[in-house]
Amino acid sequence: MNEDKTVQRKIEHIDLCINSEVEYSKSAGFEKYEFKHNAVTSISYEKLDLSRLFLDKKIDFPFLISSMTGGANESLNINKKLAEVAACLNIPIGAGSQRHVLESNTYDESFSVLRKIAPNVPIFSNLGISEVISLYNSNQLNITNKLVELLESDAFYIHLNTAQELFQVEGNKDFSNLLESIAELVNTIKIPVFIKEVGNGIDYNAAKQLLELGVKGIDVAGSGGTNWQLIEMKRSGIINEEFLEWGLPTTYCVKEVNKLKTEYDFFIIASGGIKSGIDIAKSFALGADFAASANIILKSIINSGVDLTVKNIKDWFDDVKRVMFLTNANRIEDLRNDKLIKIGELY
Repeated sequence: MNEDKTVQRKIEHIDLCINSEVEYSKSAGFEKYEFKHNAVTSISYEKLDLSRLFLDKKIDFPFLISSMTGGANESLNINKKLAEVAACLNIPIGAGSQRHVLESNTYDESFSVLRKIAPNVPIFSNLGISEVISLYNSNQLNITNKLVELLESDAFYIHLNTAQELFQVEGNKDFSNLLESIAELVNTIKIPVFIKEVGNGIDYNAAKQLLELGVKGIDVAGSGGTNWQLIEMKRSGIINEEFLEWGLPTTYCVKEVNKLKTEYDFFIIASGGIKSGIDIAKSFALGADFAASANIILKSIINSGVDLTVKNIKDWFDDVKRVMFLTNANRIEDLRNDKLIKIGELY
């Protein structure tokens, strides 16, 4: 694709995410669950510790600033602020799609700034499945090492965005060799490969096929948050009402993908409609190892600044600790031990 068109599309995406209503009408499903209060909790609140090792680095919270942007002038300032948040909280961060790096080095700094400002946190490189397939078909997957070197990445995201591409005017609609290209990339680069959706969700069967290829993490990115088919419909001016709500809710995806933990060793990241500490705690209870958010963080740094964004995320995890205290969970993993109940069972 022409470089100028790629940059313009990124600018339009940023503008729509910040200034337009682009979320699903349906929810991620977190409100369908309640935690079971434990009247005889034996937890010391002050001793609760949320830090852990991730990708061989110690992080302070099991939370990832999800992939957003890069490859445009507007992206540089945004990524500086996102990296400041990640560095302050000592949490992982994902780069936006690095497609532009394959086309030009004009905006490389909009990506490399992440490592410059956040030198000690895990960083994800990121490329869309369309580009991965294209590189696979032309025997050029080795070029992805350039993306890793630019960020000194700890892991590599491949984002699956078939619904977005379907409704994007410039979108790719041929996903032949999808699984083959992912398998080849897993064998090409030396860092773990994670797969993420962008808002339509990953179910049990899709996750199982991906894990069979050697993928080390699944970011379910379910529906309930940013709606990328709606964004592309707004860009084109053609709204297809029948597909506005297409996608699997985040809670369903986490619950289903968690069933594969008995067969595979991998990370589950819950994203798509994560808007509070209670949502995060519920995602952990359903089986997620990490939670992630994108647009709510983007709007926060734009409208409120870095310091308040850092405070908000800390407040979220104070609420996670409160949930742990009130459900008698010493560790995040303990939240999975029959701590949730469906609302319908309460009344």
